[in-house]
Amino acid sequence: MRLLIIEDERELAKSIAKYLSKENYIIDIANNFKEADQKIGDNEYDCALVDLMLPDGNGMDIVKVIKDEQPVCGIIIITAKDTLDDKVLGLEIGADDYITKPFHLAELNARLKSLIRRRNFSGSDEIKFTDLTIDIDKREVKVYGKLVDLTKREYDILLFFISNKERVVTKETIVEHVWGDDSSVFDNFDFVYTHIKNLRKKITENGAKDYINSVYGIGYKFSVK
Repeated sequence: MRLLIIEDERELAKSIAKYLSKENYIIDIANNFKEADQKIGDNEYDCALVDLMLPDGNGMDIVKVIKDEQPVCGIIIITAKDTLDDKVLGLEIGADDYITKPFHLAELNARLKSLIRRRNFSGSDEIKFTDLTIDIDKREVKVYGKLVDLTKREYDILLFFISNKERVVTKETIVEHVWGDDSSVFDNFDFVYTHIKNLRKKITENGAKDYINSVYGIGYKFSVK
């Protein structure tokens, strides 16, 4: 899962990122409106944490940008404001949740997990896809009840595929989503083939069908067809 933290308080942004990184999220940080707008244009996110008070713009406008460009991205507003009007306006323009500073990071994490489950996996902690079962909290994958030993990258790729099943995704999109800002250090994305080859082998050797379909010249499609 890839997150964008939009927060002008740099230490708070770092604290949130450090805490959530333990949950194996890929995290990008934007400290102002301009940075946030650029990252939203360059990357796809599962969720964004948006501070309303930015030095060079209004967080509400960023919420609108996200809803226009990435409608499936979940949004949690983070702000020092605690007025009913701000809360209602944020929810009306497309935010999914609202948390007021100061807050406990554990509460933010719980709300984030709940939001991602609601938006991507119908509110369930467990995803079932034909003969695959994925426990999101435990980060475990099973085939017919048998645990499959996946690396972190293989697991993240599989979850990304299932979140985008029946859609064609490019190698570039996979790398940007799974490797985050580290993707910029790669000259090409051919190494993705090796990760997907290993993922496909582990899944099929444990009895599952091969759902990863190569789309020539474009990327891959996770599908039962």
